[in-house]
Amino acid sequence: MLPRSFGLDDAASWAPALAWGLCAMAGPGGSGGGPARPTDEHDLSDMDLVVLVQQGDTTAFRGLVERFQNRIYAHIYGMIRNREEARDLTQETFVKAFRNLGGFRGESSFTTWLYRIASNVTIDHIRKHSRVRVGGYDDEVAIKEEGDGRWEPDHLRRSPGRDLERQRMYQRVMDAMQALPPDQRQVVLLREIEGFSYKEIAEAMGIPEGTVMSRLFYARKRLQAILKDLR
Repeated sequence: MLPRSFGLDDAASWAPALAWGLCAMAGPGGSGGGPARPTDEHDLSDMDLVVLVQQGDTTAFRGLVERFQNRIYAHIYGMIRNREEARDLTQETFVKAFRNLGGFRGESSFTTWLYRIASNVTIDHIRKHSRVRVGGYDDEVAIKEEGDGRWEPDHLRRSPGRDLERQRMYQRVMDAMQALPPDQRQVVLLREIEGFSYKEIAEAMGIPEGTVMSRLFYARKRLQAILKDLR
């Protein structure tokens, strides 16, 4: 898996304001008659916080924002490589999540549900600002040839004394990913950065697992061709 190392320092400077801003937008909230909250929000699961929000404790949403804001920002930044737009899309993701949380029933994990919102927001943004085509893969090819699904070129494997080289290679990989169609770029980020399973990626993107495998297959082939000089 690639290191989750881009965009987080930038997010740290504004993300707390996002959490408080969303709660302020929601208006005053209390316990709503729901279960008593422990002193430490870290003792609560994602679903515990979701239930609290659904029962009227809108301030509990701050806990979800603080828990996921860096990851969502990093994912979106990896897709578009523009800090200002990534901030805006991160905020849009959480606003939409808050407004639609009443309909969340836990049929998938909150993580995949939130990433699906982020995915839709980001892909919509890319479609509005580019002519890159999204879609069009031969799923059968990927299903036959995908293998175990883990893409880890030799030059990215950890070894002592190679931190600077790995950082340079990592930046090359991230730059190379901008040559991929957005939907391929997205599955690589979810698989290699977030470590999602095929099933989780399928749920987050709203596509069949076979399509996930197909997009990963073509993305890795393209990245290997671009990065062949680094082998």
